[in-house]
Amino acid sequence: MSLHLSHRTAPGNPWFSWQYVRDNSDTILAALREHTWLTARAVLLAALVALPLAVVAYWFRSLAGPVLAVSGVLYTIPSLALFAFLGPTLGIGAVTVLTVVVLYALLTIVRNALAGLHQVPPEVLEAAEGMGYGRWARLFRIELPLALPGILTGLRLATVSTVALVTVGVVIGRGGLGQIIFAGFQNNFYKAQIMTGTVLCVLLALVLDLVLAGVGRLLTPWLRGRAS
Repeated sequence: MSLHLSHRTAPGNPWFSWQYVRDNSDTILAALREHTWLTARAVLLAALVALPLAVVAYWFRSLAGPVLAVSGVLYTIPSLALFAFLGPTLGIGAVTVLTVVVLYALLTIVRNALAGLHQVPPEVLEAAEGMGYGRWARLFRIELPLALPGILTGLRLATVSTVALVTVGVVIGRGGLGQIIFAGFQNNFYKAQIMTGTVLCVLLALVLDLVLAGVGRLLTPWLRGRAS
């Protein structure tokens, strides 16, 4: 990562510097794009794995405990240990970072999706069954739409936590904004560099959360009517 070290000749070591941002705008934007892309792919992959797991746990109640237990155990493994375990097999790159953050996002999405499915009113399910809906028809036409608030809550929580976790990918050189933060520590604790990466991480998490909240409002118009 190429950085202009203008702070070495500037007096003091401020927490924010427009000069640093201007001199390193290309590097900052590249790190932000990588961070956003890694986060989006990780949450999408986690959702593709977690939602079927939640459905299986919902249909077969005896599997709910094991599914939550396994995803919970994965969540407790230190991220650095996962990088060490997966690195020799998957290599040093984006695939390893994605795998680690996907594993961490599973528990949040599975738990909230399962809670959303359990909150579908029994009388609605009985009515759907009386209308001749089979298991798959009920799932896609009744249960998943009504469980959307819980699913979206899980996606929002997973997205925010993934933005933070992607920075740990700096240990294998694919940490997005984490590269800027870590480089600031290496660069004689350059505060402006550290603060720029940190603030952009927070803003990215807020923007993605607001986007998902907006998507949720569009997909659940009945909740808007209830709130009003």
